[in-house]
Amino acid sequence: MDIPDGGKTNTTHWSMILSAADPASPDHQAALADLCQAYWYPVYSLVRRRGIARSEAEELTQEFFLRVLEKNYLQAADPQKGRFRTFLLVCVKRFLANEWDRRHAQKRGGGKSPLSLDFQAAEDRCRIEPADTLTPDQVFDRRWALTLLERVLESLGAEMSATGKQSQFETLKVYLTGEEHGPPYSQTADELQMTVGAAKVAVHRLRRRFGDLVRAEVARTVASAEDVDEEVRSLLAILCT
Repeated sequence: MDIPDGGKTNTTHWSMILSAADPASPDHQAALADLCQAYWYPVYSLVRRRGIARSEAEELTQEFFLRVLEKNYLQAADPQKGRFRTFLLVCVKRFLANEWDRRHAQKRGGGKSPLSLDFQAAEDRCRIEPADTLTPDQVFDRRWALTLLERVLESLGAEMSATGKQSQFETLKVYLTGEEHGPPYSQTADELQMTVGAAKVAVHRLRRRFGDLVRAEVARTVASAEDVDEEVRSLLAILCT
């Protein structure tokens, strides 16, 4: 099965998810592509954390998203019931429970072309991430949070590049996690050929825009604007675990 490139949709809150669930929506295919490409890695990480071998984890991840597409699991999504993150986790766990006894049956995907997922990159990421004692559910939440931040960084980098500031972004993004993680401002100022004060202002603006984009990305998967702050706090807590 081929998924159209689609690109990121510009919808907010659950409208993206509801568009993905509605075949009649003009944004249906783009929203489906966005969701699958955005959130397959947390699903794969959960499957691997359950002790399932790499090859089988790849097949199960492919099959799960094929089911999402073909059976339209998203029609059961309800913004009144909370976060999309929670909905997807429940779907994955139910899928794995149903597939457990049949995982060695016919080749998954029914002969259809698999989704374009970079499992080698996923394995590389799994290897460099620190070993821990997190449960599969906690691993899913952590990978979800990391995936969200990666998407935000990608969007922020694209914005900066579009305004001719890609080099500045590459230099300043290290400060997004705090001054202690970056070089002295004097060094950065010299590299960017600006004053120390100007460098600090640039970092402040970058952080503010980063925060805005984090909130926008979170807003796409919660029920309402009132839920954004709670979900942001939740994801930060997950990352600090």
